[in-house]
Amino acid sequence: MDDSASAQPQSRIHTAPRTDVSQKQGAFRTHFNFPGRAVPGHDDHGYGPLSTIVESFMDPDTLIRMHQHRNEEIISWVPAGVMRHDDRQGNKLVTDPNHLLVMNAGSGFWHAEKTLADDPPLRMLQIFVRPHSLDLEPDIQHEPIPDPVPNEWRHLFGPKDGDAPLSVRNDVDFYDCQLEAGAAVTLPSRPGWDTYCYVFEGALEIGDETVGYTESALVTGTEDVTVTASEDSIIVAFCLNPDAPITRQGTIGR
Repeated sequence: MDDSASAQPQSRIHTAPRTDVSQKQGAFRTHFNFPGRAVPGHDDHGYGPLSTIVESFMDPDTLIRMHQHRNEEIISWVPAGVMRHDDRQGNKLVTDPNHLLVMNAGSGFWHAEKTLADDPPLRMLQIFVRPHSLDLEPDIQHEPIPDPVPNEWRHLFGPKDGDAPLSVRNDVDFYDCQLEAGAAVTLPSRPGWDTYCYVFEGALEIGDETVGYTESALVTGTEDVTVTASEDSIIVAFCLNPDAPITRQGTIGR
């Protein structure tokens, strides 16, 4: 038997340091993570349908006034604390560790965000996915999510008609995991797709690469890759189709 014919392409791991792209607006601060920049020579700050992962901070008693998004899917993932959402459709929603918020902005969606004076300081991720088509029907999803199980991936959003509790309008699946020190899991994967991993807390070994606090890695190829926590960690992973049709006219996540 010809071993070369049966061998799968070896997975490649591209690591990226903490971003130096940030904005400071007093009580609201952001760091922008661009998955495409992990790959040398890649000509797009995003990677396929995954445009940008924003680490956002809000002090207590902070208001981000009503503003519009268009042509992007915005996901708010809050592992601790609360983020309070208002919109012109009359929704008043609280996103916290038990709920996930997905704004499918489409042709236009207006919203505001705030924390109250007695809320804790907030650190969350706001994820920007490029939709497959422009000016889709606006929508909002706010759903309870399953309780996390230590050392297991939790599937939180994915393409429409998938098995995740919330959906986006392109080929991206999103997972999170609370990984105890010394524990290991296999990085989510799918044939023909790639996986981007971000360390929200802690530090990991992804394959043979060390990835620390707020650092990230883009994994290409078909071999399974093991993620091992060198300390208690919170990680997120995006399994995505790099060849999915995309648009690049989002308000922020172009």
